[in-house]
Amino acid sequence: MTRQPPEPVQVIKSRRDAALAALLGRVPYINFMGVQFDRRGDELTAILPFKESLIGNPALPALHGGATAAFLEITAIIELGWAAVWPQIEGGTPPDAVPLNLPKTIDITVDYLRTGLPRDAYARAFVTRSGRRYASVRMEAWQDNRARPFAQATGHFLMPDQSRTQG
Repeated sequence: MTRQPPEPVQVIKSRRDAALAALLGRVPYINFMGVQFDRRGDELTAILPFKESLIGNPALPALHGGATAAFLEITAIIELGWAAVWPQIEGGTPPDAVPLNLPKTIDITVDYLRTGLPRDAYARAFVTRSGRRYASVRMEAWQDNRARPFAQATGHFLMPDQSRTQG
């Protein structure tokens, strides 16, 4: 039996990046908010680049609570979607052949721990439970120091039927 050589790293990275771009393209609000994702293997970090339109209280100035909540929700939805497609991408399935069905939010609870300053923000989502129909996710957002989050959230999501593709 002849063993196949491993795929070149650039091919693997290209496939992963294409899958993430396709996933992000499913949610136009991500582009509107300017949210970006840094992918390191199967780990995603969301980045919310600062812009003046995100300020809710110009007297402080502070990030708007709605922008913070939306940022955390986006982070959770993309993390759940990425976790669903990751095994297929790693198995060699081309990104355009992977179902890109995203979960729907049931509820989200945000804890505002301190003022979001007028600078870039970062967030990570941690899936605490994911089944066929339901998922629970914990999110945290920070700015300069990951050990000092300015917001955290818990969300519950309705998982899509991954056997069907969206058109």
